[in-house]
Amino acid sequence: MSPLLSSSGDFFGLDIGTTAIRLTQLSGSGGQKSLVKYAYVPVAGKTAMSDSKADQDKLAQLIKQLIGQANVTTKSVAAGIPSSRVFTTVADVDRLPPAELAKAIHFQADSLIPTPLAESKIDWALLGDSPADKAKQEILLTSVANKFVEDRLDMLEAIGLNVIAFEPDNLAIARSLAAPDNSAQLILDVGNHSTDLVVVFMGKPHLTRNIPTGTEAIVRAAAQNLNVDSKQAQDFVFKFGLSKDKLEGQVFQAISGTIDLLVTEIEKSIKFFQTRYQGPKIERIIVTGGASIIPEFPLYIANKFGLEVEIGNAWRNVTFSQDRQNELASLSNHFGVAVGLAERTP
Repeated sequence: MSPLLSSSGDFFGLDIGTTAIRLTQLSGSGGQKSLVKYAYVPVAGKTAMSDSKADQDKLAQLIKQLIGQANVTTKSVAAGIPSSRVFTTVADVDRLPPAELAKAIHFQADSLIPTPLAESKIDWALLGDSPADKAKQEILLTSVANKFVEDRLDMLEAIGLNVIAFEPDNLAIARSLAAPDNSAQLILDVGNHSTDLVVVFMGKPHLTRNIPTGTEAIVRAAAQNLNVDSKQAQDFVFKFGLSKDKLEGQVFQAISGTIDLLVTEIEKSIKFFQTRYQGPKIERIIVTGGASIIPEFPLYIANKFGLEVEIGNAWRNVTFSQDRQNELASLSNHFGVAVGLAERTP
């Protein structure tokens, strides 16, 4: 989203996830930045998803403790917004001078976003020529409810932070994970409760979706179909995954139906992209989040779509000392949002 306040200098990226809060601070400019700080703390239960004052206060204290433990000295922060709270669409608009364009987009947004314009914060970015009408240009339009942003701003300011920007999680993760070329690539971030899907082309997000299937649903399917408790189901999923030759393929059989729901949504997204942009073809799928470590999940996706699949590297554009390689590699699949926020140009 647009910066709420203008600021420059040091800041850190803050990812308030459903199962953990993560922060990253980088230094330097240009394509490569150096790692200054990173830290995370688990979040219990549904605290991060709750709008109640008590849970928001708990969240604020966890963030405050995390900043203290990480010894982050700057008060400036770029904070993520859960993609499930954000509406995103691609729209075609007339070619107009900048001042007129902003007014035209604001007017057009009223018919595009699902919430009343007066109750929403909107932001947009130019993507380039419209593939449907060469007389027009296309934009990526996002909107989020005022109340959510204002409540989150109040929470962060109450613990002494200066919010320089809010940004949807899926746009932040596209910044950290996308390969630095002009190819079309699909990023799949499988979280606990939902999955963020982003198609990046020419270095910009051209399609974003939040799919209500995540690792929680995969584990639940294993528990129900194998008749085991959730702890054992989780162990089975992350130990045997989609391997057909482990436990006689029982875990595969138990979870493949749920994973195929995700596959169906990926397929719809690829078809939508290929229909709108008839020239470029998606060349690779980048997988991150919890499912990236489910055995044979990346291979399953590769076989379904006949595409190259790689595990996302949140530290792709970040330099750090060699002796931290293993430590940071083990955390990469959960730090894409925090790193992407820290890579913003303030």
